Amino acid sequence: MSSDIPGVDTTVDNGVLRVTLNRPSRMNAVTTETLDAVADAFDKHAGDAQVRTAILTGTGRAFCTGADLGGEKTSGPPSAATIDAANRTAATIRAFPRPVIGAVNGPAAGVGVSLALACDLTIATASSYFLLAFTKVGLMPDGGATALVAASIGRARALKMALLAERLPAAEALAAGLIADVYPDDEFAASIEALARRLADGPSEAFHFTKDAVNDATLTELDNAFARERAGQLDLLAAPDYKEGVAAFLEKRPAVFGRG
Repeated sequence: MSSDIPGVDTTVDNGVLRVTLNRPSRMNAVTTETLDAVADAFDKHAGDAQVRTAILTGTGRAFCTGADLGGEKTSGPPSAATIDAANRTAATIRAFPRPVIGAVNGPAAGVGVSLALACDLTIATASSYFLLAFTKVGLMPDGGATALVAASIGRARALKMALLAERLPAAEALAAGLIADVYPDDEFAASIEALARRLADGPSEAFHFTKDAVNDATLTELDNAFARERAGQLDLLAAPDYKEGVAAFLEKRPAVFGRG
């Protein structure tokens, strides 16, 4: 089974729901439509007794490199609809009643970090990295990232990631507590399948209650974060710094902020 939305593939096999971002030519950058398709896939199977675990991953060299700023006719700049779709997707993954593995097969940037951390067990290849790149284009983290990152690694490191927009290599992300594990690239696929099989063969309802209990205890600010990020992001999207940030990104030059 595949999604009707280009760029998202969905399959169910032997108790495992696999949702795959499949836009390798865009490094799995997402649009409103692809985000909604991911959320739809998790919603559709939330009550499916045959699904005992899920995997969210990407095709090719990247997991997800954030919102598509490449100027494609089908994308364009992020909008309220894109922010709402990102929030809905993160919330849907968090609410899914089975354990969700975030199989980070390459770079996770921008809202890609939010998608990865909304999962219950975030596992990365050794060559992967995490990057909250928003401030590079004059924006702020969204998709719940301000809550998801801080809940994992604390205020100081979350602010460093969010403000400085520096890459956090997978090994450092593991050491900081941002993710659950790192596997060598050549062992990644087999290790993810083994983990999915372990979860699918385990006590589903015990996993369900455990997931909800831990997330409810640690993500108490997630819904409020969605609202704060949405309000702030919409203001920033209308500001001169965003226009300069995107122009600099497309022109592959350093941005010059504060002159609008």
